[in-house]
Amino acid sequence: MSVLSGLNPERVWLYFEEICKIPRLSKNEEQIREYLLQFAQKNNLDAKRDTIGNVLITRPPSPGWENRKGVVLQSHMDMVGAKNAAYPHDWSKDPIIPIVEGNWVKAKETTLGADDGIGIAAQMAILTDKDLKTDLVECLFTVDEESGMTGAANLQSDFFSGKILINLDSEDEGILYIGCAGGIDTVGIMKYDTVPVKKDSVALELSLTGLHGGHSGDEIHKGYGNSVKIMNRFLWNLSNNYNISINRFDGGNLRNAIPREAFATIVVEKSYSEQVKNWIDSFHSIILEEFGEIEKGLKIFVKEVHLPSHVMDEDRQKRLLNSITACPHGVIAWSKEMDNLVETSTNLASVKFKKDNTIEIVTSQRSSIESSKYDVAAMVESCLSLAGAIVTHSEGYPGWRPNINSEILKITQSSYEKLFGKKPDIRAIHAGLECGLIYQKFKGIDMISIGPTIRGAHTPEEKLNIETTLMFWDLLLDILDNIPLKE
Repeated sequence: MSVLSGLNPERVWLYFEEICKIPRLSKNEEQIREYLLQFAQKNNLDAKRDTIGNVLITRPPSPGWENRKGVVLQSHMDMVGAKNAAYPHDWSKDPIIPIVEGNWVKAKETTLGADDGIGIAAQMAILTDKDLKTDLVECLFTVDEESGMTGAANLQSDFFSGKILINLDSEDEGILYIGCAGGIDTVGIMKYDTVPVKKDSVALELSLTGLHGGHSGDEIHKGYGNSVKIMNRFLWNLSNNYNISINRFDGGNLRNAIPREAFATIVVEKSYSEQVKNWIDSFHSIILEEFGEIEKGLKIFVKEVHLPSHVMDEDRQKRLLNSITACPHGVIAWSKEMDNLVETSTNLASVKFKKDNTIEIVTSQRSSIESSKYDVAAMVESCLSLAGAIVTHSEGYPGWRPNINSEILKITQSSYEKLFGKKPDIRAIHAGLECGLIYQKFKGIDMISIGPTIRGAHTPEEKLNIETTLMFWDLLLDILDNIPLKE
């Protein structure tokens, strides 16, 4: 029996549960793309894909509705795959297992993929709604949103024809988004030498788990702990106080997620091992006190492990720990135009020791002001370069400038007030949306972004609110019912 049967809107949840069965991590969207194309064929809908892998499925005009403006509904096929460390999930083949808990749908031990699986499900429900009356509706499904937005970046300017676009990738019911931040990634690669482990040494493995994590744009201002920064803080102090050596440091996974776990293997003189263990326990208590209720699940475990043969050289170890200590993370500036909007931020996303004696440090920067985006990227580059890292930047993506006179904004605002008897908030979002890239390619297109409430995106704590999913669906139907006539 379907886990989500009985939830409303029924067809949206039916499609969402089907989508949960299909692997669709960024850059590996082949199975979800084939599913969508087969869905179009089964329902006699026109469909096409472009060279990068984006898909467009078109719902023809209803009789008598051919004089309305065409609408594009847009979501992304890919999702972020994160799981609890001990859970055996193979993202290339295993399904996501949805669970209903009260008024929420979440997944067993993994991300749910509601970002943006619920957008895909809503599009599929619109495409097959026999009672709905609309003019042309084009459903655009892009690839690789989560790891570079290459799908939106490579859209051809004639791929769709609509002049109104509704992005279905927001995560806050009651908020209408009319702008977003641009972003860029900054990556440092640092080489190091290895030296033999000294005699009379022991190896300790440090595991830091239980942090909240979260979306590096939407939740960067919430003060959640960064596992890379916290683990580095432990290592920096241990290096200075007990002369430890590092064999491994592995924290974080995804460029657009606040890192929630980190692991390290250190080597220390046997005579200091108990002191080091006691110091870690004591410092763990200090960290818990600093974060208070925000990160009450934070855990540090220490255990003795097999002694490795080599550790990293002392000079590069100092450079690494100093650079991560200095590297900024979090909010850099707040907007001066919109209340409670982060203007500029940076996320220290991951540190990975590689097999070829290199260390990869991945960060991402966001800003609604282009010059500030590049300024904070330069700030991060300086920290990494001073440590001897070779630094590169991604091409980045542009922001989406708000238009308070938008026609689709007025339609959506009116529909929301009529349906729910209250005013929606109108905001820009600090997270990156594909709208910025789409606007750059389709000049003059009128856009808005809506969605149900999702919490904990990009983490195994991700959950989708059931009540607001119905509200999201009702709002989308009413917006389509009120699309104006062509001029």
